[in-house]
Amino acid sequence: MRQYMRLARLSRRAVATGGLGILLSAVAAVAQPAPDLIQAVRDGRLDVAGALIDNGADPNTTQGDGATALHHAAHRDDLDAVQLLIEAGATVGTANDLGATPLWLAAMNGSASMVSRLLDAGADVDAALTMGETPLMTAARSGDLETVELLLAHGADVNAVEQERQQTALMWAAAQQHPRVAQVLIDHGANIHARTAVWDQLENTAGNTNPIGNYRMSHGGSTPLLFAARQGDLDAARVLVDAGADVNDTSAAGTSALVVAAHSGHGPLGIYLLEQGADPNAGGAGYTALHAAVLRSQVHLARALLDHGADMNAVLEHGTPGRRFSADYSLRYQWIDANVFWLAAKYGELKILRLLAERGADSLSTPANGMSSLQAAMGITQSTEDRRNRVGIPPPDPTEA
Repeated sequence: MRQYMRLARLSRRAVATGGLGILLSAVAAVAQPAPDLIQAVRDGRLDVAGALIDNGADPNTTQGDGATALHHAAHRDDLDAVQLLIEAGATVGTANDLGATPLWLAAMNGSASMVSRLLDAGADVDAALTMGETPLMTAARSGDLETVELLLAHGADVNAVEQERQQTALMWAAAQQHPRVAQVLIDHGANIHARTAVWDQLENTAGNTNPIGNYRMSHGGSTPLLFAARQGDLDAARVLVDAGADVNDTSAAGTSALVVAAHSGHGPLGIYLLEQGADPNAGGAGYTALHAAVLRSQVHLARALLDHGADMNAVLEHGTPGRRFSADYSLRYQWIDANVFWLAAKYGELKILRLLAERGADSLSTPANGMSSLQAAMGITQSTEDRRNRVGIPPPDPTEA
């Protein structure tokens, strides 16, 4: 039983990381020894595998997690072994305990030749993992265009969704920065307006487990464009916008693609979205792209936002969550009612401060904590939580002081 529980944990980890091959290789160490035929295929010993089959070995014998020799052959991208096993009567649609079929493994590898052979042998093009991830989703995530085209040509459901987050193949392509794959999926009818599942979660915005800033935040509701915005993939964003994606769509939390791009530090994508008509003042999440541009030191984006009519005196309405406040970029609960000028002073963003001053920003506005922008610039704090993570941000240029 202890070995079985360890195997189950390994299985879940393999799916979460896409490392099912690790599971297939390691399972013998945590379960019973693999049958001889499976071991022969795993070792690449086609001669031994053939001899075992000639002597009556069952081509569909399984190891502890339900995987067969055909699973290992597909994972190894061994077409000769696959041919031998299929001719011997191996079932091409057999799934292991995680729901992985040989076709799913071939798609994960991005092996178009293996995918083609298994489909020709009758593999179910939409056979999914137990959590609903189809071979097409896996191929879209891997970014292999030929494999994606093969699966679509055999009738793969382009708008299938996985069970946990309701993600689609197009979302995977956008999230993993595969614009050519995204284009092919759209050409085959992928829904550019599809959304992920929505759920609520208690979030901390004050830092150091301070409960004062806790609030329930909606997560999910993301479109493919929001995935592209988070990754800063300009090419994928262009593909989606050209196909009709709404640049002003928002997630369940109220963040637009522009806000997501700004908060993720992707200034060029943010500027592109502005050029495509994105609302510079969208603030459904309690902060605007201009607040986020200051947070992430995006000077060019800040200038573009102002040029497109962003309200430089908009105030922070509530904080943003930070799961790791020492590493995440977040706008703290303690800074509610801060305007962009105050944030730029707090963060020492001299170029943005000058830009705002030239445009007439309110320099006297104070947040709810009562701290002036001058005090913020001097580093006067009310607690050790009143800071911004600056990992990866160069120190201020002394010539600008």
